[in-house]
Amino acid sequence: MLHVHDLSKRFESGVTALERVGFTLERGEILAVVGTSGCGKSTLLRLIAGLDRPSAGGVSIDNQAVDGPNPLVGFVFQEPRLMPWLKIRDNVSFGLSGLGTQEKNARALRALEEVGLADFAEALPQQLSGGMAQRVAIARALVTEPSVLLLDEPFSALDAFTRLNLQDHLLSIWRRHRPTMVLVTHDIEEALALADRIVIMRGAPGRIHRTIELREDRPRKRTATEFQTLKEEILDALHLVPA
Repeated sequence: MLHVHDLSKRFESGVTALERVGFTLERGEILAVVGTSGCGKSTLLRLIAGLDRPSAGGVSIDNQAVDGPNPLVGFVFQEPRLMPWLKIRDNVSFGLSGLGTQEKNARALRALEEVGLADFAEALPQQLSGGMAQRVAIARALVTEPSVLLLDEPFSALDAFTRLNLQDHLLSIWRRHRPTMVLVTHDIEEALALADRIVIMRGAPGRIHRTIELREDRPRKRTATEFQTLKEEILDALHLVPA
């Protein structure tokens, strides 16, 4: 469904961010990408989304090459990036084109209902908490009904309680729609809780160092021995285990 083939990215500055990264995801699969800063995780998402062009290799969705921004792909960034002068409903519907105002509003309201914020459709972004604003960003990504949902550390700026709550909320949305998801995160427990597969990236340029398959059904108990053992393995693979 989503195929990343020998993907490399070299910038005009001469810096190579990625080198021969590849994987294939089936429909509805969740992949988490973890790695230290500077290993090309965000660059990988931008290439999948068609926001940047690769230097080598390519990306395809349902056997169609990605060569630019794609309506099949939704993107949730680290910050909500809401337009402060627009109502929440209009922020969500902003990316819809070719539809009448009534249909845009109806689809935006349905997307807000999905994230539990339909009552705030007429509010402005400054009236929302950080967690609520990020839920709006998720609604905006979902409103186009994408086949692939990309998330670039979407909860990193939130407090621990809100982050856990939104992780559960994201899984609830995923169960209803089953998009293929690629989640970039620095939070190893987040990756272990959400993903079917974890890719560990290392290096500059970034390469896939190791892939871990997760077979346990969700929700997963974070205090379980296996969960903590896998966390230690990932920390070790990233050379982050304390001495």
